Amino acid sequence: MFREISAPKLFVNNANGKIGLVGYCDVVIFDEFAGKRKKVDIHLVNIMKNYMANKSFSRGMEQVEAEASMVFIGNTQIRLASMLQNSNLFVDLPAEYQDSAFLDRIYFYLPGWEMNVIREEMFSENYGLVADYLAEMLHSMRNHDYSNRYKAHFSLSTDISKRDQDAINKTFSGLMKILFPNDGASKEEIEELLDFAIEGRKRVKDHLIRIDSTFPKVTFTYQDTTSGKVKLVSTLEEGKFFEHHLKLVTNGKDIREDFSIVTSKQPLEEKSRIIFLNELGVTFDGLFGAYLGGAGNITITDPYVHRPHQIQNFMEFLATVVKYKQKNLKIAVHLTTTEDKIAGELQRYYFKEIKDCFEKIGVNFTWEFDSTCVNHARDIVTDHGWKIVLSSGLDIFRHREDNDIFAFTSHLQRNRPCEIFEVTYLKNDGSSQLQKFLSQH
Repeated sequence: MFREISAPKLFVNNANGKIGLVGYCDVVIFDEFAGKRKKVDIHLVNIMKNYMANKSFSRGMEQVEAEASMVFIGNTQIRLASMLQNSNLFVDLPAEYQDSAFLDRIYFYLPGWEMNVIREEMFSENYGLVADYLAEMLHSMRNHDYSNRYKAHFSLSTDISKRDQDAINKTFSGLMKILFPNDGASKEEIEELLDFAIEGRKRVKDHLIRIDSTFPKVTFTYQDTTSGKVKLVSTLEEGKFFEHHLKLVTNGKDIREDFSIVTSKQPLEEKSRIIFLNELGVTFDGLFGAYLGGAGNITITDPYVHRPHQIQNFMEFLATVVKYKQKNLKIAVHLTTTEDKIAGELQRYYFKEIKDCFEKIGVNFTWEFDSTCVNHARDIVTDHGWKIVLSSGLDIFRHREDNDIFAFTSHLQRNRPCEIFEVTYLKNDGSSQLQKFLSQH
């Protein structure tokens, strides 16, 4: 059902007393919501603000309650970097909706630029649920509340306000009902949904700070109640445009001095990091550089260094090795992989060319083919005490056209969308508690 937004159609027609869409629907979706030049009824905005806060609206002298949720969909006309540096993520809304009180009632901001465009190959050829049946299921689930399911394992920071907590709890409950309607989620699955719910609310609050300086900065963290470990939630744009983000959350003040402190060299530590599908800003320098610096020998085990793009990835890894090796130091790099059953000769030719190329700049590259022990191992081991375990080897970027030499993605890693993968950094000098555990089991 498509209708133009108006107070009578949405809430109540005072002429005849007829209740609008919020009285009959579970969800009201506002499509094409963005557009600075759109004419907006400020009276409607004020009614919506009250309804989104209290789930009620006035009909004459009577207060009417309703349960419909609201979803706003629109396109941004400005690139993400520009929004972070110069404005905010709500900049494309009509001015009447760029009201901090209205925006603060939004529970979750889903960044469409992180989502894949729907393509034909994404559709399943198997059986699915009839839309009417799915809608009835979701309607019946509205009577259930899953918002407390994480509280057996995690607790939100006391720095998070009641409104922020309500937003996080509502989103978490909705995700649980869709993905785990039988309430059978593991602790790890619950944490993933909680982290995601907090991220969406954090994105709203971070950008309210730019719009209205009266909103205090909030540190969005939660604690594992068993281990006591505190997790700081961040967004993808914080990693990709870190300095822009700092400027945004500090109300535009000059943070260059603070930024130099934040980005100064930090002690290396054991840790794990998950890179999400389509995440941007990831580079070999950022993933490996600090952990390779000072090494004299590096061994890479990756069973799939076959195809041209995989070999290009390996060359880019060697470029990172060169950047971070000590000046005037010769360094040995050994690759253990499998032989390409179809193009083995071409694979050897590429490796010989790489050897000749990097030998001139202080890297002694050697390789071996081993089909017996590398089918599952994907790691980088240094002679100065580090092991980096890669769930996907070095093939971390989504497929790109190898012959498109004019695309930025062919030359700048930070512009390439990633596959989902995990990287774990372990001490390899006998002091790692995790390594000791693995060796004993």
